[in-house]
Amino acid sequence: MRFKLLVLDVDGTILNSKRELSKRTVATLVKIQQLGVRVALASGRPTHALMPIAEALKLNEYKGYIISHNGALCTEAESGNVLFERRIDPQMVPHIEKIAQRTGLVLSYYNAGEVISTDITNPHVQDEAAMNGMTLRQDDMISTNMDQWPCELMLVSDDEELLKGVDDYLQRHLSGVMDTIHSNPYYLEIVGYQVGKSYAMSVLVQKMGISMSEVLAIGDGTADVGMIQQAGVGVAMGNATQGVKQCADFTTLTNDQDGAAVAIERAIMEEVRKTEIPLDALNAQSQGTLMGNLGIQYTYATPERVEATMPVDQRTRQPFGILAGGASLALAETLAGLGSMIACQPDEFVVGMQVSGNHVSSAMEGDSVRGVATPVHIGRSSHLWNVEIFTSTGKLVSSVRVLNSVLKKRG
Repeated sequence: MRFKLLVLDVDGTILNSKRELSKRTVATLVKIQQLGVRVALASGRPTHALMPIAEALKLNEYKGYIISHNGALCTEAESGNVLFERRIDPQMVPHIEKIAQRTGLVLSYYNAGEVISTDITNPHVQDEAAMNGMTLRQDDMISTNMDQWPCELMLVSDDEELLKGVDDYLQRHLSGVMDTIHSNPYYLEIVGYQVGKSYAMSVLVQKMGISMSEVLAIGDGTADVGMIQQAGVGVAMGNATQGVKQCADFTTLTNDQDGAAVAIERAIMEEVRKTEIPLDALNAQSQGTLMGNLGIQYTYATPERVEATMPVDQRTRQPFGILAGGASLALAETLAGLGSMIACQPDEFVVGMQVSGNHVSSAMEGDSVRGVATPVHIGRSSHLWNVEIFTSTGKLVSSVRVLNSVLKKRG
């Protein structure tokens, strides 16, 4: 498979204009993770606000990453371990605070589950807190009362020209100490030197031991330009500015048209080769699932046949020491599920509908069984699989039929 890492902006990219994840986006991102691609969310939002999105996309289950504060902090979604962190030089905070006081700008920053601001009545500050699910706290002396140095500071105003002037001043006088990001007309974000989504992405690439050519990045804003240009393939959303689109390899549909899912289907899922199904990754990702708890391991997968093994032990046996029929059915459904996933088109997903089995002989504790799934019918709306389960000596234990329903993804 060409791509090993998918880096995604959040607002304006995977979230629609209602700030929601569509069903199609969720289904597509779960499926590509099942195929072995790691996913990283890259956003200006704080980590606290990205965790619910990461959980909805199952990044914690598939060892994904969270790049927050526009690249100032990178963590593992599963463990919360910090992989990269670059906070603002504490000596600079009083200087930024004085600029805010002198120009009448509102100064804010994130701390755990709070947005701390010099004006919590400001509608943009209130919107930021609501969007991120955070509480508000008024603080007129931010630099004095900080208990830890922030990943970013935000200057807020409806006066876009004033913010641009402050941005120009900071870039002239604090170059090499801090960087600025003008993410929208009323926010100027201040971060540590050389902080950016592209830099955090390069840290992940190095950690994973892959090349930048194996990265797909999708975004819509100026803060995404670096990662779009640096990735092996960079994609601009249909709702991106013309400048961002010019930096991308191609432009997809808008965030209200599931553009990110469409781009992933085009760039990744249509390129999956049947002989390149990552069985090691699929087996590793099964830990903590029913498949992992039963000890099921995929051993072979093509469009014509899928195989897996399962031990007969305390997890899968009856009290009498023989393989439980329910475990055999679970093995059959697991095999047919992968087979249908391979057979599906990029814009389709599969739901199990029916399983029925005939148990013809027994397998004893201490043995292992091998399941072999072959397609009986691969149709437009349904897949029917025959699964035969054998002992290690080749004796037939069960013959199972599994019916899966094929559905089109919807927004």
